[in-house]
Amino acid sequence: MENGELWVRGPNVMRGYYQEPELTAAVLRGDGWLNTGDMARQDADGALFIVGRTKELIIRSGFNVYPLEVETVLNAHPAVTQSAVLGRAAAEGDEDIIAFVEPDPRHAVTPAELAAWLAPQLAPYKRPSEIIIMAALPAAATGKILKSHLRQML
Repeated sequence: MENGELWVRGPNVMRGYYQEPELTAAVLRGDGWLNTGDMARQDADGALFIVGRTKELIIRSGFNVYPLEVETVLNAHPAVTQSAVLGRAAAEGDEDIIAFVEPDPRHAVTPAELAAWLAPQLAPYKRPSEIIIMAALPAAATGKILKSHLRQML
């Protein structure tokens, strides 16, 4: 199935941002449809899968790359505790894929080993240009990775 933007409508959907008509107009149609900012796909049986966020979408060599897809494969490696994937501007409007990885302290892992792990599982255009190993990824008190801090590092 193809990925697309997720729009929702119903009695539980907000009516708009408080005193922010421009923001409201950017995400809400007059007929009540709200752009969630999520990218999703729907299987033949109707199951809906969130595959990423529209703002996090990386464009590489003309292809769409969803960070969540790369992070899921990285996080499946036994030496990886968590990861975060970002796009970095490159030549001619293209983006490089940069992966930040927090290894499990009980296992040593190198960027080359992770690249070898990714190779058979991701198409070449989805593979990170650079893998950066960090002792700990910056996180909020809730545990959410602060990608804005990582973006500043780029």
